[in-house]
Amino acid sequence: MASQVTVSNRQRRVKIDGKWFAGTAQKLFEAVLENVKLRPGKGLTKGLAKKLQESAQLSVVLVSNKEIQKLNKTWMGKDYATDVLSFPLDLEEHLPGLPYEIGELVISLEKAQEQAGEYGHSFERELAFLFVHGCLHVLGFDHMNAKDEKDMFGRQKEILDACGFPRK
Repeated sequence: MASQVTVSNRQRRVKIDGKWFAGTAQKLFEAVLENVKLRPGKGLTKGLAKKLQESAQLSVVLVSNKEIQKLNKTWMGKDYATDVLSFPLDLEEHLPGLPYEIGELVISLEKAQEQAGEYGHSFERELAFLFVHGCLHVLGFDHMNAKDEKDMFGRQKEILDACGFPRK
């Protein structure tokens, strides 16, 4: 069994090619898992990273600003629309024979569209960035201090560049 991404579009405000996004998310997920297998971060061993690459499952939900604001308030205590929320699951609890369910990403397509304009790049590039950023959070990476930020953002750049989404 290989790694797998499932995508659910729960918004109607921003048009998106669902097949394109599902394929792109799968490609990016595989690249994230390869990156982490080669250089595991804190909390991940090479053995676990290899197992994730072989059999991990990630859920992605695409929502509106209104929906992500509700989730951000409920789960993070912040009453504003954000771009991506990451909900990791415990990787240590795993039933043999089943894929590792590593967590869920919630991405606001409205926020992605806004930020693409602000940053001067394509909507597709912004979605790819948010997906990779969220994946790394699910896998235990963060940017709370300068060292961790350098590592996480360096990984993001490597993955996005390798998958055809460089920052212009």
